[in-house]
Amino acid sequence: MRLGVRRHPPAWPEAGEPLATMSGVGVSRGGREVLRDIDLTLRAGEVLAVVGPNGAGKSSLVSLLSGDLSVGSGSVSVGGRPVERWRPRELALWRSVLPQHTTVAFPFTVRQVVEMGRAPWAGMAEAADDETVVTEAMAETEVTEFAERTFGTLSGGERARAALARVLAQRTPMVLLDEPTAALDLRHQDLVLRVAAERARTGAGVLAVLHDLNLAAAHADRLAVVAAGELRACGPPSVVLTSALLTEVYQREVEVLEHPRTGTPLVLPVR
Repeated sequence: MRLGVRRHPPAWPEAGEPLATMSGVGVSRGGREVLRDIDLTLRAGEVLAVVGPNGAGKSSLVSLLSGDLSVGSGSVSVGGRPVERWRPRELALWRSVLPQHTTVAFPFTVRQVVEMGRAPWAGMAEAADDETVVTEAMAETEVTEFAERTFGTLSGGERARAALARVLAQRTPMVLLDEPTAALDLRHQDLVLRVAAERARTGAGVLAVLHDLNLAAAHADRLAVVAAGELRACGPPSVVLTSALLTEVYQREVEVLEHPRTGTPLVLPVR
């Protein structure tokens, strides 16, 4: 009988330490180049928002970092190791992923769905914390009140928050969120980004694909602007969000103002 390899939790990174790095990355799908020559690093302790128009390649970028999409050219490393050299169960201790859409085929309750996030820790000492971690994740995302409802009975926004709770319960150093606010109302959009910022303050690195530029500017430490498969800019919101760049990228005249109270950029289409 073949014995399993003993797994250990990843060493929690120091603030500013690279968690994932893309170098000269290119990838094609269906004969179409969707990303080319991408250089990008996600660091511990930051929220990195990836923004850009539809079809820019943002979701492909998440799939590359999560190990779900093969690299065409260049390299992707996670935790200092090429992503393709990770075993799936090891990688699940290092990164957690929220896809655009979460489907559950069986009538699991919300609590059971969130508990799935603890699966990578089975058989390890950290599994003793499962109940506490699950309870905290549900509280963070405000899904506790319907913990015993089946996932399929939830509204779109409730499902999105329950799926996020599963990701948070996984307790990984790297968190990848693909459009986590798409189905949410104004209040819960802000909640999700505040939760992401709190995870970053505890030392995790959070990458979030967002469409709302103002939401990204208010909560992200850095913004990466992707358009037509290329990384057009990356840096602090106050540096990246310019009228000239956004007008070009979105093919719509845009003006960028300074918020009178916070000083963060406000992005407005010219009407």
